[in-house]
Amino acid sequence: MTREPLDRRKFLGIAATAATVTIVPRHVLGGGRTMAPSDKMNIAGIGVGGMGGGNLRQLETENIVAICDVDTSHAGGAIKRYPNAKVYSDYREMLDKQKDIDAALIATPDHTHAVISMACMKAGKHVYTQKPLTHDVYEARMLAKAAKETGVTTQMGIQGHSMDGARLICEWIWDGAIGEVREVDAWCSLTYYPWGHAGWSSRWGARPKDTPPVPQGLNWDLWLGPAPERPYHPAYHPAVWRCWWDFGCGMMGDRGAHTLDAVYWAMKLTPPSSIEATSCGLNPDTHPLSAIVTYKFPARENLPPLKLTWYEGTRPPRPEELEDGRKMPDEGGMVFKGTKGKIMGGVYGESPRLIPESLMKDYKRPEKTIPRVTCSHEQEWVQACKAGRPGGAGFHYSGPLTEICLLGNIAKRVDARIEWDAENLKVTNLADANKYVRTEYRKGWSL
Repeated sequence: MTREPLDRRKFLGIAATAATVTIVPRHVLGGGRTMAPSDKMNIAGIGVGGMGGGNLRQLETENIVAICDVDTSHAGGAIKRYPNAKVYSDYREMLDKQKDIDAALIATPDHTHAVISMACMKAGKHVYTQKPLTHDVYEARMLAKAAKETGVTTQMGIQGHSMDGARLICEWIWDGAIGEVREVDAWCSLTYYPWGHAGWSSRWGARPKDTPPVPQGLNWDLWLGPAPERPYHPAYHPAVWRCWWDFGCGMMGDRGAHTLDAVYWAMKLTPPSSIEATSCGLNPDTHPLSAIVTYKFPARENLPPLKLTWYEGTRPPRPEELEDGRKMPDEGGMVFKGTKGKIMGGVYGESPRLIPESLMKDYKRPEKTIPRVTCSHEQEWVQACKAGRPGGAGFHYSGPLTEICLLGNIAKRVDARIEWDAENLKVTNLADANKYVRTEYRKGWSL
């Protein structure tokens, strides 16, 4: 964050020279402008009926020039809020017709993140994509690669990465506050049960069999995108698609992408060597009721091997050092276990404390060595776009983080231990698990 900004065309020229696939660099496409920090970007919002609408509000310093949503009724609030923005249902039509777009915010369901993000990067647009970055491991690897090759500025929507808590955790651990860390617990105690909504739920997660009419304003075929063909049902849309394997990444993608951010950053994680899961309520269609996922990471740089245990729908044992009357963070958090003590923080790494509290009171905090972000996560991305640098949670960072999360989902689906060959994107001990590394797209869709 302290580097001098490169000239935009020079930066993209370097990226283009390094390209190894047929992705055209941004300056050739003419998709965006070279701009001064005082210039306003032209931003398109794609998928704005939920979280995307909130993201757009954080981007109102810029020009919101296009709104794209497959459900114009559900996105009605955003459409009304930006009356000067052109409205589309199909992002491909938008990219083809509207050439003044500099950047795109993507907050669609998980299963369409990759195809839309890739199309926008290939068109030379800066991209902000909500978490989790992708729906499968292969997509995460490909988006990180494309971001590097196109030279656009990217960001994944993990707002905790721009907050102070994760930075404090990194600085304290790197300072040796709790000694050598060989084990971390992380969790989200929430669960999606019962699946479905709008008066419908499935006790055991089976897909609905009735076929109600598609609501007015919803293009169901576009909503499905690359996912398998399924009749419309309110158990999928709006809002609760995340619990279905076809469309969402479950709690690992929902909260794991946030909570494991600080772990990934502080522990300088590389790909795990193995992942083992025990799932409760496992079925072919929905994410389990609860699960415990254990990752084994090899030694990294000057750090020892690490065991990371993720709990969802439940929580880890209470740390012995936590005093009576003190609670573990609501809903989720993390505990770093060191040889000299422990650090506990919330879902986004917020409010970290050394435990026991006596250790916190005696600890002399180190200087702040990681630059602080004084604006929203969305605005950090805007500033990065204008400076010609990567976003703090750019795809170079969030791609590998997403891979770790989604490997946990693979282990959950097979309810077993998998051994991972990161270089070749392959599970080496259970061949059947590889069908989840790169899922098959519906006919007519490609990355």
